[in-house]
Amino acid sequence: MGKATGVPFSERGGRLRGVLDLATGRYPSFLFGGSTGRLLPVFHLHEVTRAVLEPRLQFLSENGYRTVTTDAIARLVRDGRHPGPFTVALCFDDARASLWTVAMPLLRKYNFRAITYAIPGRIVDADATRPTLDDGGLTPERADLSDRPFVTWPELRALQAGGWVDVQNHTYSHASVFCADRVTRFVTPEFASTHLLDRPQISQDGDPVFLQPDDLGAPLYPQRSRMSDAVRYVEDMDRRDRCLTRVREAGGAAFFAQPGWQRTLRAIADEGRGVFESDDTRTHAIRVELDRARAVLEDRLRAPVRHLCFPWGVGGRLAREAARQLGIETAFSERLFGLRAVRAGDDRYRLMRLSGKWITRLPKRRSPHVVGSGAPRNVSTTGTDEPS
Repeated sequence: MGKATGVPFSERGGRLRGVLDLATGRYPSFLFGGSTGRLLPVFHLHEVTRAVLEPRLQFLSENGYRTVTTDAIARLVRDGRHPGPFTVALCFDDARASLWTVAMPLLRKYNFRAITYAIPGRIVDADATRPTLDDGGLTPERADLSDRPFVTWPELRALQAGGWVDVQNHTYSHASVFCADRVTRFVTPEFASTHLLDRPQISQDGDPVFLQPDDLGAPLYPQRSRMSDAVRYVEDMDRRDRCLTRVREAGGAAFFAQPGWQRTLRAIADEGRGVFESDDTRTHAIRVELDRARAVLEDRLRAPVRHLCFPWGVGGRLAREAARQLGIETAFSERLFGLRAVRAGDDRYRLMRLSGKWITRLPKRRSPHVVGSGAPRNVSTTGTDEPS
């Protein structure tokens, strides 16, 4: 008998979730012409282009906004110390390549500092850093689509050392896992368009291994974040291998042009049965994802890593408790009926943010600020974020 497979509404995005948040007052009033008051707006972004990011940074600069990072967020939540008016935080989740090639030059131009929640298990070494917008050309705009879609270790070190980016924890591998024993579909040639971070983890121990586009014929099951409270379903690997062999022997990609290919694979997939992990295994796996990420980042960057953002905003009860036990100070995690801004007294492990598309809805200043140059404006490179 399979376990419950439904994805909780709290883990879903989309239009319906947006309508619910709007109807229940979860969006802060400054989006509708009000003030920020004692709230700290925190915005999240992922891959960026100049056309998208620069107008937002220019808006912040012209209206005199300052940026703060994770220690300031923690002080507000824990101690009630607000960093001051016209203050925001900018988060670049995943540390994608465009953080280096596009965002860094623009942060430097407008004197802002940002936060990145990095995934050390996805970062590779390199002999040199890549060209940025400052070097000209169109290549930087497409770095997220390259064979190195995340920043490299030399780039991440340079971002931190330059004082432009506060590097924190986004788990070790940003993994999703199967959570039910019902086959929903199979890996076909179209799987190549599935983003790296949406491909399920298939390994159980050691370095994480994920399904790849060349695993043609592999069964796919409902999946959820490793940081959710879902119990992982570990598939029958012999059954998976038989599916892959059948496709390979029938011509690989050409197999999927044959009539009845789904019936053929389903007949094989129904021959075996996997197992659900134990509660102890699940708890251990979650803890390892959090602790290993912190250890690798601190070793590579020689700087403390005390803050976390759960992948996809999904932080289940076990994951939040593991974060607390590991001494992590704050964590961003979606929750129903949570206000999408940070304020004093918030649950430190269920903080909420807004999409970066809302930056230009912030209140405007009557006397616009002039764009400057140099070190990040009013922000200490030591991470204290105190006004200068």
